[in-house]
Amino acid sequence: MQDTLILVSNDDGVASTGIAALVKAVEPLGQVVVVAPDRERSAAGHSISLSTPLRAVEVMPGWFAVDGTPTDSVYLGIHHLLGRKPTLLVSGINHGANLGNDVTYSGTVSAAMEGTVFGVPSIAFSQISLSSLKGDFTQQTKFVQKLARFVLDKGLPHDTLLNVNFPPKADAERFQWTTLGRRRYGEAVDARVDPRGRKYYWIGGDEMGHDDLPGSDCNAVAEGLISVSPVHMDLTNYEALEKLKKQL
Repeated sequence: MQDTLILVSNDDGVASTGIAALVKAVEPLGQVVVVAPDRERSAAGHSISLSTPLRAVEVMPGWFAVDGTPTDSVYLGIHHLLGRKPTLLVSGINHGANLGNDVTYSGTVSAAMEGTVFGVPSIAFSQISLSSLKGDFTQQTKFVQKLARFVLDKGLPHDTLLNVNFPPKADAERFQWTTLGRRRYGEAVDARVDPRGRKYYWIGGDEMGHDDLPGSDCNAVAEGLISVSPVHMDLTNYEALEKLKKQL
């Protein structure tokens, strides 16, 4: 316990209710240090700041606010602020789903990806809907602690992180190991004109549903189950690789 060092991050910012719940869940498991963006950085993906300097402010003991992305926060935490490699990284609890193809956009999942890159067992947590919680994360924190204990004890496969999504009304005893599903969105672009006559755009449409894929994270949360998806960092399509080798 004394040697267990847990790094906590997110993409909703250091002051979010989700990160406070996550810290509460893992505090009994070891020493906790929070390194997270100083403001919301949702959909930042796995972006890192290479051309601008970063600042980290200790807003309270063991809590650092970084004026960068979730990836910046994890990188800075692992390589400088913590002083040693963490035993575990947890990211979230995100305000909104990170299901299926969302993982490529998500700053919450990307924080866990960055931990995985550096050999730290990492888990990303997201809550489908906050409106039904009314500030009560009891079931979520129970499951976070249960899964974190499991990972601390058993570890994770090489280059693999866990992506967890809580349904609107989660039950810590009801979860399913899942594949990544596929969400569908309206492909909207809202074109507008500013007061100086210049065009600008808002991109991203509303969710239109998800493909019905039994065993997927989308299906699991639709059935009221907590989804836990192992995500591998190697994106190589090995089957396609072998076919392409024969063709060219």
